[in-house]
Amino acid sequence: MAVERGRIVSVGEPGIAAHREIAARADRRRHLDGAAILPAVINAHTHLELSWMRGLVPPAETMPEWVRALLHLRRASGDLPAAMGPAIEELEACGTAVVGDISNTLASVDGLAASGLAAVVFHEVLGFNVRHAAQVASEARARASAAARPPAVEVGLACHAPYSTSPALLSAVHDEATRAALPLSVHLGESAEEREFLATGRGPWRTLLDDLGAWEPAWTPPACGPVDYLDRLGFLTPGVVAVHGVQLDAGELARLAARGVRLVTCPRSNAWTGVGAPPIAAMYASGVTVAVGTDSLASAPDLNLFGELAAMRRAAPEVPARALIRSATLGGAVALGCADAFGSLEPGKRASLIAIALAGVDGPAADVEEAIVSGVAPDRISWLEAAA
Repeated sequence: MAVERGRIVSVGEPGIAAHREIAARADRRRHLDGAAILPAVINAHTHLELSWMRGLVPPAETMPEWVRALLHLRRASGDLPAAMGPAIEELEACGTAVVGDISNTLASVDGLAASGLAAVVFHEVLGFNVRHAAQVASEARARASAAARPPAVEVGLACHAPYSTSPALLSAVHDEATRAALPLSVHLGESAEEREFLATGRGPWRTLLDDLGAWEPAWTPPACGPVDYLDRLGFLTPGVVAVHGVQLDAGELARLAARGVRLVTCPRSNAWTGVGAPPIAAMYASGVTVAVGTDSLASAPDLNLFGELAAMRRAAPEVPARALIRSATLGGAVALGCADAFGSLEPGKRASLIAIALAGVDGPAADVEEAIVSGVAPDRISWLEAAA
């Protein structure tokens, strides 16, 4: 691989003519023995403002139970932005080039802008009994536009989830994002309790809304699944980033693919929050673009995307390792709208490259790919070129 001025200019065998021409004028060369070169990975879903909660919210049997514990801790302590700096450093140490971050406060924007990472920060709004939804969405869009730090940090919008965001607010946020051409995300199909809530209007999510004083008595349950619900609202349009999809069936996944929605899976967080194992094989079979995220340090042990790949490999041994690696690289870049610069080893793309030491790995390329999706510790990852 040849790199000039921070861009990949040639990829291939050392003896090809393009490489010989570039090598003749090269002033620096580096030879790697026993290593795999990858585009730096794309962590497509994090909550960096929750980084201070690392290890403080225990695993739960159900997601509503986990959320209650998180809300109790957040009310007692507020937000502690200082924890985001070490979290961003951890992302870099784990070979991350681009982050998709969900933020209620936009506190992560400055830290990401000052780092070597590129990012899309999704400014999240929620509220089930919100009045004046159009105004709330417009104000969120204005905050997002003001907070952006181009070219490194783009700021979009997010709705939290179908059980926490009113239909009017879902539609209004979608309209604002569409008009301003902003990235848009939503948690979707994460828990069995979400399906129960949409089908009947009852269950633990209804109870939590009541307890928080956030219930809307005029709301009528749509008596359908989460994908059908958002599709009826016109929310599922091309480029929308849906996160989790643990409780989605094959038909729902196929509809996401047909609508051009991207899907981010976070299997270790799903286990922590008690929502079950995502249907990894069905996701790939559906044709939907699959990306990978770690979620927050309140529900994952670290921000190492290779840990997620190992969990995906255990959940879906039939999915080719190459497909999993693609999801952690190009799939994430497609989801976050930066595939023109990141996610693959192609001429013209940014030389945001990592090398993974493969000590003890022998055999053909397929074995190397399996080694990568079996888990890679940060001490095996080294950066080859700054993403400049």
